[in-house]
Amino acid sequence: MNPSATYYYPNRMGRIVLDSLQEVIGQNGINAVLNLAGRQDLMDNFPPSDSNLAFSFDSLSWIMAQLEQAYGPRGGRGISMRAGRVAFKYGIREYGQQIGLMETAFRLLPLSSKIRMGGQALADLFNHQTDQRVSIQEQDGKLLWIIERCPLCWGRHAEEPVCHLAVGLLQESLYWLSGGKIFSVTETLCVAKGDLNCTIEIDQTPLA
Repeated sequence: MNPSATYYYPNRMGRIVLDSLQEVIGQNGINAVLNLAGRQDLMDNFPPSDSNLAFSFDSLSWIMAQLEQAYGPRGGRGISMRAGRVAFKYGIREYGQQIGLMETAFRLLPLSSKIRMGGQALADLFNHQTDQRVSIQEQDGKLLWIIERCPLCWGRHAEEPVCHLAVGLLQESLYWLSGGKIFSVTETLCVAKGDLNCTIEIDQTPLA
C-alpha cells in the first residue's frame, strides 16, 4: 500500500456518506465537521450524484477523523455506525438493481447463500466502481470482509479500529438481507493501528 498515492470514490458514494452523516447529526453538525476538516467547499454543496472518481480517500478519512474530534471517540464511533446503516439504505436505492440484490431469485435464496452472495456483490461493487479493494473469505463459520485499500482510515493512526462506518453498513446489509435479523459484526484488524488490512468479521449465525 502506498500512503502517498491518491485514490477515489465516485462522487455518488461520497454524497451518500455525507447525506448519511447529515441525516444522523443534522445540517449544523455536518457543517461543523466539514469546517473542522477544512472542507468548507462542501458545506451546503455536496458532490453531484455521478460516477466521476473525484471524492478522495484523503478527504473521506479526514472527515471521519474530525467527526471523532467533534464528538469524541465514543460519540464519533456511534455516529459513524449509524451513518453506515443509513448509507446502506441510500446505497441499495442507487445500486441494488445494478448488483442483483433486488431480483426475486436472489431474495428467495437460503439465508446463508444470500449472505455469501450479497457480500460478494457488495465487494464487486466497490472493486469495480471505486479505488477501494475488498475481498471475501470464510473462516470458522465467519465471513471475513477484508478491505485492502480502505478510504475510512486512509493515512490515519489510531490505537483501535476506526472503520465504524463500514461496520454499520455491513450490519444494515445483513439486517436487510435476512429480513430483520441481528448479526455480530466486528472490525478486528485496521490499517490505522498498523495491521496489513482492515478486516471485519461477520458471524453468519444471527444473534436474534
